[in-house]
Amino acid sequence: MEAQAETQRVKSVVSNLCKIPLLLLLLYLFVCSLDILSSAFQLAGGRVAGDIFQENALLSNPLAGLVVGILVTVLVQSSSTSTSIIVSLVSSGLLDVKSAIPIIMGSNIGTSVTNTIVALMQAGERDDFERAFAGATVHDCFNWLSVLVLLPLEALSGMLRRLSQAVVDTLQLSTGEEAPELLKVLTEPLTKMIIQLDRSVITAIATGDQSVRNKSLVKQWCESTTMKDIDTSWGTHNLSAHTQKCRHLFVDCSLSDLAIGLVLLACSLLVLCSCLMLLVKLLNSLLKGQVASVINKVVNTDFPFPFTWLAGFLALLVGAVMTFLVQSSSVFTSAITPLIGIGVISIERAYPLTLGSNLGTTTTATLAALASPGDKLAAATQVALCHFFFNLFGILLWYPVPATRLPIRMACALGNCTARYRWFAVLYLLLCFLLLPSLVFALSMAGWKVMTGIGVPVIMVIISGATLNLLQACRPVWLPLRLQNWDFLPIWMTSLQPLDDLITRVTLRCRHARGWSCKGNDGPVTSLEGVTVKINPERKVRGKWEQSGEGQEIDESWRKQGNCSAAEGSIGKNTNLQGTQLSSTQL
Repeated sequence: MEAQAETQRVKSVVSNLCKIPLLLLLLYLFVCSLDILSSAFQLAGGRVAGDIFQENALLSNPLAGLVVGILVTVLVQSSSTSTSIIVSLVSSGLLDVKSAIPIIMGSNIGTSVTNTIVALMQAGERDDFERAFAGATVHDCFNWLSVLVLLPLEALSGMLRRLSQAVVDTLQLSTGEEAPELLKVLTEPLTKMIIQLDRSVITAIATGDQSVRNKSLVKQWCESTTMKDIDTSWGTHNLSAHTQKCRHLFVDCSLSDLAIGLVLLACSLLVLCSCLMLLVKLLNSLLKGQVASVINKVVNTDFPFPFTWLAGFLALLVGAVMTFLVQSSSVFTSAITPLIGIGVISIERAYPLTLGSNLGTTTTATLAALASPGDKLAAATQVALCHFFFNLFGILLWYPVPATRLPIRMACALGNCTARYRWFAVLYLLLCFLLLPSLVFALSMAGWKVMTGIGVPVIMVIISGATLNLLQACRPVWLPLRLQNWDFLPIWMTSLQPLDDLITRVTLRCRHARGWSCKGNDGPVTSLEGVTVKINPERKVRGKWEQSGEGQEIDESWRKQGNCSAAEGSIGKNTNLQGTQLSSTQL
């Protein structure tokens, strides 16, 4: 028995050791797929992003600049690309620093879309999805809250612009070396064989250079530098640069940039999803039992009193250093999202890691700005410093005092909502990163009068609702009896349940049209032909939902009693459903 147990332990150790190289390979492919995903978005939307930046008169509006920063960064999936375009516009005199700051804030929001997309890949397991989505959206909540406070403050006082200008004037700046590119050294050998882009085309379009209007973003000719002997009286060696044909899959490809971008987008998303699912399964198998508990304690445990606060700041420093090394906040936050989903990292610890990542990506941008040519040095450095101070002030607002850590509570609420209604994750992604910014951009195009006429009432309603909600939670006796809760509002304004009923009804009708079946644990397959799906009226009593309706009542425990291919869970053992009326929420 002892020998058999020892053999089992040896097999387990060997198996885990063999999984580690596979884990590193999957992580490498995951990071490479993120890089290809960024290139695909630039091919598909880079020209649109450049055209958006040409509206210089529009960008003088701070709110328009903010949504332009969001849209452009979502289109190119790279805050560094959008930031480099802004630096070029500022240094060429087409855009002033005052107008560039809101765009920088928008790019900070837009870059957080990547880890939110990664969180969607864990929608299979409800608990994992809840944790992963909360861990991903804590980044969004931090950025949105920081913008809500700092954008009006900047518009009124010019705080970030004045502070960054003072730092640039004080420092004796000189052109230096670019930031280390540790991650690119590892990923470029693979990504360069797939696609190479000429990102300067997007910048040229943004600055109004019409000569590149019809030029492809796919790089055809690459410059290489070789050592060449030159016969001189001193016998010296000089560097000689020449161009040669690039070597990647899409050289001399007849497809348009949009078509290539869509092909790369589909392939990179496929690889990204596959790697992520395999990573989660592999991490679950490696980090189980005592190993998971040990790692959880090491990562999430605080220091003993009175140094409990130190662990969070140490995590913040770790996030900044790791992001500095990999030179991408999207890669770092996307990499820890699966770990949050499987429970290795708590959202309370993921929050300072994310804030440190935000800070780390600005330090690399600052070092890159210091490597700019002399005529662009001051403008590039000032824009990078504005980015740095924006994140620094955001951290000071929403982290040091535990009571001000609102992004954690907001992200947990979003995670809970998503766990109940999985479709809400897609709605959130479209609403926050596409529909809402596009609507604000359209209003900005219509002019100040239209934006003010629509925006001011909306802002007043939001402020009034937030104030009323706060009073209901803290001081309900100060309010009239009717306003002490939200029961006076229609159901669709206080809950997502009516919308969920509609989506459920449409989904069931589509599946019923195709034909589907339900199987219990012990019984035979039971046909659902002839089932009547009835949306029962609901009423809200004391903040809780009660189901009412005619026909057979089915308890919530049905979800755990079988396996149904038409909905989550099953409807019980050997259940005859002919003529049964079910509420959509029970399905």
